[in-house]
Amino acid sequence: MANLIYSATMSLDGFIAGPGGDMSWLAPYTAPDPAADELAARTGALLVGNTTYGGDDPNCGTDAEGAFGGTWHGPQFVLTHNPPASWPPDVTFTDDLGRAVATARAAAGAKDVNVLGADVARQCLELGLLDEVVVFVVPVLLGDGVRLFDHPGGHLIRLEHIARDVSEESTHLRLRVVRD
Repeated sequence: MANLIYSATMSLDGFIAGPGGDMSWLAPYTAPDPAADELAARTGALLVGNTTYGGDDPNCGTDAEGAFGGTWHGPQFVLTHNPPASWPPDVTFTDDLGRAVATARAAAGAKDVNVLGADVARQCLELGLLDEVVVFVVPVLLGDGVRLFDHPGGHLIRLEHIARDVSEESTHLRLRVVRD
Protein backbone atom coordinates (compact mmCIF):
# COMPACT_ATOMS: atom_id res chain seq x y z
CA MET A 1 0.00 0.00 0.00
CA ALA A 2 1.19 3.52 -0.80
CA ASN A 3 2.67 5.53 2.07
CA LEU A 4 0.97 8.81 2.95
CA ILE A 5 3.66 11.50 3.15
CA TYR A 6 3.18 15.11 4.25
CA SER A 7 5.80 17.29 2.58
CA ALA A 8 6.43 20.99 2.81
CA THR A 9 9.09 23.64 2.58
CA MET A 10 9.27 25.51 5.86
CA SER A 11 10.90 28.66 7.20
CA LEU A 12 13.25 28.21 10.14
CA ASP A 13 10.54 29.58 12.45
CA GLY A 14 8.03 26.91 11.38
CA PHE A 15 5.87 28.49 8.66
CA ILE A 16 5.01 26.89 5.30
CA ALA A 17 3.17 29.95 3.99
CA GLY A 18 3.25 33.59 4.93
CA PRO A 19 0.28 35.65 6.13
CA GLY A 20 -2.79 35.10 3.95
CA GLY A 21 -1.18 32.05 2.36
CA ASP A 22 1.55 34.12 0.66
CA MET A 23 4.11 31.84 -1.01
CA SER A 24 6.24 34.51 -2.70
CA TRP A 25 8.91 34.06 0.01
CA LEU A 26 9.62 30.61 -1.44
CA ALA A 27 10.79 31.78 -4.90
CA PRO A 28 14.49 32.21 -3.98
CA TYR A 29 14.57 28.63 -2.60
CA THR A 30 13.28 26.71 -5.62
CA ALA A 31 16.66 25.67 -7.05
CA PRO A 32 17.09 22.03 -8.09
CA ASP A 33 17.35 19.74 -5.07
CA PRO A 34 18.12 16.00 -5.31
CA ALA A 35 16.01 15.25 -2.20
CA ALA A 36 12.98 17.01 -3.73
CA ASP A 37 13.57 15.20 -7.03
CA GLU A 38 13.65 11.86 -5.18
CA LEU A 39 10.41 12.72 -3.37
CA ALA A 40 8.73 13.68 -6.64
CA ALA A 41 9.87 10.41 -8.25
CA ARG A 42 8.31 8.45 -5.35
CA THR A 43 4.98 10.32 -5.66
CA GLY A 44 2.14 8.62 -7.52
CA ALA A 45 -0.73 10.88 -6.40
CA LEU A 46 -1.35 14.08 -4.46
CA LEU A 47 -3.83 14.63 -1.64
CA VAL A 48 -4.29 18.39 -1.49
CA GLY A 49 -6.21 20.79 0.71
CA ASN A 50 -8.48 23.22 -1.10
CA THR A 51 -6.60 26.25 0.22
CA THR A 52 -3.33 24.82 -1.09
CA TYR A 53 -4.89 23.78 -4.42
CA GLY A 54 -6.27 27.26 -5.09
CA GLY A 55 -3.43 29.08 -3.35
CA ASP A 56 -0.45 31.13 -4.24
CA ASP A 57 2.19 29.39 -6.41
CA PRO A 58 5.57 31.20 -6.37
CA ASN A 59 6.12 29.90 -9.92
CA CYS A 60 2.71 30.98 -11.28
CA GLY A 61 2.80 31.70 -15.00
CA THR A 62 6.15 29.95 -15.57
CA ASP A 63 7.18 26.48 -16.69
CA ALA A 64 7.85 25.70 -13.02
CA GLU A 65 4.21 26.22 -11.96
CA GLY A 66 2.66 23.32 -10.07
CA ALA A 67 3.77 20.55 -7.74
CA PHE A 68 7.53 20.01 -7.40
CA GLY A 69 8.33 23.04 -9.53
CA GLY A 70 6.12 21.86 -12.37
CA THR A 71 8.02 18.58 -12.80
CA TRP A 72 5.29 16.33 -11.36
CA HIS A 73 2.11 15.40 -13.21
CA GLY A 74 -0.52 12.89 -12.16
CA PRO A 75 -3.75 12.41 -10.24
CA GLN A 76 -4.67 14.95 -7.58
CA PHE A 77 -7.38 14.53 -4.96
CA VAL A 78 -8.55 17.82 -3.46
CA LEU A 79 -10.35 17.82 -0.13
CA THR A 80 -13.06 20.50 -0.08
CA HIS A 81 -16.65 21.15 0.93
CA ASN A 82 -17.10 23.47 -2.07
CA PRO A 83 -16.00 21.80 -5.32
CA PRO A 84 -15.94 23.94 -8.45
CA ALA A 85 -18.41 23.36 -11.27
CA SER A 86 -15.65 21.99 -13.53
CA TRP A 87 -12.04 20.95 -13.07
CA PRO A 88 -9.04 19.53 -14.95
CA PRO A 89 -9.16 15.82 -15.89
CA ASP A 90 -6.45 14.67 -13.40
CA VAL A 91 -8.15 16.39 -10.44
CA THR A 92 -10.90 14.91 -8.26
CA PHE A 93 -12.70 16.95 -5.61
CA THR A 94 -14.22 15.28 -2.54
CA ASP A 95 -15.39 16.18 0.95
CA ASP A 96 -14.62 12.75 2.45
CA LEU A 97 -11.07 12.39 3.78
CA GLY A 98 -11.23 8.60 4.17
CA ARG A 99 -12.45 8.14 0.61
CA ALA A 100 -9.87 10.63 -0.70
CA VAL A 101 -7.01 8.78 1.03
CA ALA A 102 -8.19 5.36 -0.19
CA THR A 103 -8.68 6.59 -3.77
CA ALA A 104 -5.34 8.44 -3.80
CA ARG A 105 -3.54 5.33 -2.51
CA ALA A 106 -5.16 3.20 -5.21
CA ALA A 107 -4.22 5.77 -7.88
CA ALA A 108 -0.62 5.95 -6.61
CA GLY A 109 -0.12 2.23 -7.16
CA ALA A 110 3.36 1.21 -6.00
CA LYS A 111 4.32 4.85 -5.37
CA ASP A 112 3.42 7.16 -2.47
CA VAL A 113 0.70 9.73 -1.87
CA ASN A 114 2.05 13.19 -1.12
CA VAL A 115 -0.09 15.34 1.18
CA LEU A 116 0.02 19.08 0.48
CA GLY A 117 -1.62 21.41 2.97
CA ALA A 118 -1.25 21.79 6.73
CA ASP A 119 -4.92 21.23 7.58
CA VAL A 120 -5.23 18.04 5.53
CA ALA A 121 -1.98 16.75 7.08
CA ARG A 122 -3.32 17.51 10.57
CA GLN A 123 -6.52 15.59 9.81
CA CYS A 124 -4.53 12.63 8.48
CA LEU A 125 -2.37 12.63 11.63
CA GLU A 126 -5.44 12.73 13.87
CA LEU A 127 -6.85 9.66 12.11
CA GLY A 128 -3.55 7.76 12.24
CA LEU A 129 -3.24 7.75 8.44
CA LEU A 130 0.00 9.66 7.94
CA ASP A 131 3.19 7.58 7.54
CA GLU A 132 5.92 10.18 7.02
CA VAL A 133 6.70 13.88 7.25
CA VAL A 134 9.25 15.38 4.85
CA VAL A 135 10.37 18.94 5.54
CA PHE A 136 12.72 21.18 3.61
CA VAL A 137 13.85 23.87 6.08
CA VAL A 138 15.08 26.99 4.32
CA PRO A 139 17.14 29.83 5.84
CA VAL A 140 14.47 32.49 6.28
CA LEU A 141 12.30 33.73 9.16
CA LEU A 142 8.72 34.66 8.23
CA GLY A 143 7.41 35.60 11.67
CA ASP A 144 3.79 34.80 10.83
CA GLY A 145 1.65 32.70 8.55
CA VAL A 146 0.59 29.07 8.22
CA ARG A 147 2.46 26.71 10.53
CA LEU A 148 3.76 23.32 9.42
CA PHE A 149 1.59 21.75 12.09
CA ASP A 150 -0.85 23.53 14.34
CA HIS A 151 -3.18 21.73 16.71
CA PRO A 152 -3.87 23.79 19.84
CA GLY A 153 -4.62 21.48 22.74
CA GLY A 154 -3.44 18.54 20.64
CA HIS A 155 -1.42 15.61 21.81
CA LEU A 156 2.21 14.63 21.34
CA ILE A 157 3.05 12.93 18.05
CA ARG A 158 6.40 11.17 18.04
CA LEU A 159 8.52 11.09 14.89
CA GLU A 160 11.75 9.22 14.14
CA HIS A 161 14.44 10.20 11.64
CA ILE A 162 14.65 8.27 8.40
CA ALA A 163 17.04 10.65 6.64
CA ARG A 164 18.72 14.05 7.03
CA ASP A 165 20.59 15.99 4.44
CA VAL A 166 21.88 19.52 4.01
CA SER A 167 22.13 21.23 0.64
CA GLU A 168 22.96 24.81 -0.25
CA GLU A 169 19.24 25.68 -0.39
CA SER A 170 17.75 23.71 2.53
CA THR A 171 18.04 21.21 5.31
CA HIS A 172 16.02 18.14 4.38
CA LEU A 173 14.37 16.07 7.12
CA ARG A 174 12.52 12.83 6.46
CA LEU A 175 10.67 11.45 9.49
CA ARG A 176 8.46 8.44 10.15
CA VAL A 177 5.32 8.85 12.26
CA VAL A 178 5.68 6.56 15.28
CA ARG A 179 2.54 4.62 16.05
CA ASP A 180 2.28 3.33 19.59
